Amino acid sequence: MKKVYPKEDVCIGCRLCEIHCLVQHSKSKDIIKAFKKEFPRALKRIRVEEKRPVSFAVQCRHCSDAPCVAACLTGAMSKDERGAVLHNPDKCIGCWTCIMVCPFGAIQTDKRGKRIVAKCDLCPGEETPVCVVHCPNRALVYEER
Repeated sequence: MKKVYPKEDVCIGCRLCEIHCLVQHSKSKDIIKAFKKEFPRALKRIRVEEKRPVSFAVQCRHCSDAPCVAACLTGAMSKDERGAVLHNPDKCIGCWTCIMVCPFGAIQTDKRGKRIVAKCDLCPGEETPVCVVHCPNRALVYEER
C-alpha cells in the first residue's frame, strides 16, 4: 500500500502541507473561504514538527498492524480495502485511546469543542494526497515501501 513518508533532510518547515490539508478537508475547498469564512475551521490532519535545523511532517503512517484500530473501543478506527486506517467521527466517543497507542503521535484531538480525533485519511478521491502534491521541496513522498 502507498503511504506518505517525510524526508526531513529537505523539509524547510514552510507548513504548506498543513495549509493544503486544511483546505482539502474544508467544506468549500477554497483557501480564502476555508481560512476566513468557515467556522469552525476544518481540521488539518498533518502537522509540522520543527526544531531547527530539523523539521518534518507528522501524519498517520497507516500501520499494517495498526494499534489504534485494535485499541478503539467503538470501531471508529478501521482499515479500508486499501489498508488505509480511517476514522469515523460518528462512532468516536472521545476516549482518546487511539492517541495514547499511536507510536508516531499522528492522531490529534479535535480542538473545536468536539471530543473526537482527527487523522490523515490519504485524501479520498485524490490520486495523490494534497500534502504531497503541494510540497515545494518534495519533502513528502507517496510511495510503497
